[in-house]
Amino acid sequence: MSVIAGVDGVLGPFGYPQHEVTDAFAAVVAPDGGSREVIKRIHAATGVEHRYLALPLDEYDQVTGFGEANDAFIRVGLDLVEAAAAGALEAAGLVASDVDMVMMTTVTGIAVPSVEARLVPRLGLRPDVKRLPVFGLGCVAGAAGVARVHDYLVGHPADVVLLLCLELCSLTVQKNDTSMANIVASGLFGDGAAAVVMVGEDRARQLGIRGPEVLASRSRMYPDTERTMGWDIGGSGFRIVLSPGVPDLIMDNLGGDVAAFLDDHALTTSDIATWVSHPGGPKVLQAMESSLDLHDGQLDVTWRSLAAIGNLSSASVLHVLGDTLAGRGVEPPVAGTPGMLMAMGPGFCAELVLLRW
Repeated sequence: MSVIAGVDGVLGPFGYPQHEVTDAFAAVVAPDGGSREVIKRIHAATGVEHRYLALPLDEYDQVTGFGEANDAFIRVGLDLVEAAAAGALEAAGLVASDVDMVMMTTVTGIAVPSVEARLVPRLGLRPDVKRLPVFGLGCVAGAAGVARVHDYLVGHPADVVLLLCLELCSLTVQKNDTSMANIVASGLFGDGAAAVVMVGEDRARQLGIRGPEVLASRSRMYPDTERTMGWDIGGSGFRIVLSPGVPDLIMDNLGGDVAAFLDDHALTTSDIATWVSHPGGPKVLQAMESSLDLHDGQLDVTWRSLAAIGNLSSASVLHVLGDTLAGRGVEPPVAGTPGMLMAMGPGFCAELVLLRW
């Protein structure tokens, strides 16, 4: 096993109630004034009440193209991941020089040198730190990152790994694009970052580090779903691909996949005491609850995160993990009980991570 030693989430520097974001983004998405009522209706249906953004609202209609948006991604993103990393290390009782590997995930911007490379001198990571930048996993990357770090730590049980997720989704909203996918994205996604410090079994024992233990993970890809979720990348940057069929995919597959995974560990869904889920959106969460037969507020932390900050793509499930561990709006998990961390994303795919609190 490996141990989650510290978690921290940070948000874009500019916070607004949803109705203000709707008014500003409507002018970006439909500058001619058309589709405004549709945009307001779709935004209201997302369940999002507040969002945090990378830029002030009045600057989005001034972004001239992908290059300018990507420059903002690097400039703002570096500050956010630095703050998240520092917070997670402090929560773990460790310092940057303790880190042996850093994994960085994003799907909303690109940088070479990569973002985590630029973070090495800013955070004080060692010159010999191993780096693994990951692009393209999207919303599933927070859960997949925890799973892949666990895989590494099983083979390197004395190591410390820093997982970083950075998503500035607002910088991908397309101008003069009233497609339903762009309208939904402009109303659902927010900006933020998250960091998780994980340690191998030997290092946890040596330092007396306690936290949720990662026991196992399972990846699942669904055939013929490449156009369900992703990007079409062109001169204007990242144009979202988002199918309305996502909830149906979840309804048809998630329950069976979770049950089969848990069965391999002599567990059932009723044994899971705490669920940590990515907040894909209201219809996605309803499909998850139905497919897994969840009830009595078992995804309440996720629902509250969706309302308070929107969908942060890969960083969202780690914000939910941090809220769960801190007991924000919920009783903290009981030590020794099983938990499940899960997310879905482009592929279309799911990542399931079995925890023990």
